[in-house]
Amino acid sequence: MATEALGWWGVPLAIAAGTMRGGTPFLFVSLGECLTEKSGKINLGLEGTLLTGAMSAYAISYLTGSPWLGVIVAGLSGMVLGFIHAWLTQQPKVNDVAVGIAMIIFGSGIAFFFGKPFIQPKAPQLPTIDLGGWSSMPALESALKISPLFLLGVAIAPLLAWFFKSTRWGLFIRAVGDSPEAAMAMGVSIKRVRMLCIIAGSCLAGIGGASLSLYYPGIWSERISSGQGLMAVALVIFAHWNPMQCLYASLLFGGAQALGPALQSVGVDSYYYLFNAAPYILTLAIMIITCSPKRTLSGVPGALGTTQ
Repeated sequence: MATEALGWWGVPLAIAAGTMRGGTPFLFVSLGECLTEKSGKINLGLEGTLLTGAMSAYAISYLTGSPWLGVIVAGLSGMVLGFIHAWLTQQPKVNDVAVGIAMIIFGSGIAFFFGKPFIQPKAPQLPTIDLGGWSSMPALESALKISPLFLLGVAIAPLLAWFFKSTRWGLFIRAVGDSPEAAMAMGVSIKRVRMLCIIAGSCLAGIGGASLSLYYPGIWSERISSGQGLMAVALVIFAHWNPMQCLYASLLFGGAQALGPALQSVGVDSYYYLFNAAPYILTLAIMIITCSPKRTLSGVPGALGTTQ
């Protein structure tokens, strides 16, 4: 790696670079899940959406030579899965968690079936924004190659926070998520609001999948997501359903993911697999901390987890 020449000084640089690269899928999936849960629904199926988005983006990029078209198709594939999830979860006596598990299997199955021919071919990757051209240090140049999808996600987070706080539609979503009865009294269609939120959230998750296959790690394989779609649910809880805190939490998870490779670059091979497990350990720790019966979570939508 380029950081080897810098020795231990290269470790924080590698972690910083890995934070932006590895945090991008977490960012898009968590923002999508935040939007969904704000309406009072939970979508555990985003793991399948992430995989379908990754496969769709890679396949379209390979077949057309346009990675940006792949990103668009990844978002559209997420919307299709989101529509299916939204329709199913709004049927009488249907459990959100059960549908989510089914959608993980369904989305993963679609991705694995249609993605088989694209495991070996090399698809065109998304261009990067090179902010380190001024430096003569290859490690710094490499670290400052930023994905445009990362910048897009960073821009969406405050925009979504403003949307929830300052717009009429944001008010409708919060009303539906906190008190469906009050929303009905306002004349808001609960089914329509939740349908749109789940579809839009799944679209963001699909784009998160595109960042995996077209930027980092920049391949398509059946194990590319490594459970990031499910971890994003814990991330949203940790972020207290706040889009800006989703951004910070995504960077934290991305940094945890980059810890193992960064230490390996300076020859730390002992406990390598333990360091690679850091994101999963962090997820478990967050779930234990936030699920304490002695404390009440702030920001949780009132109708989340109910059958309303």
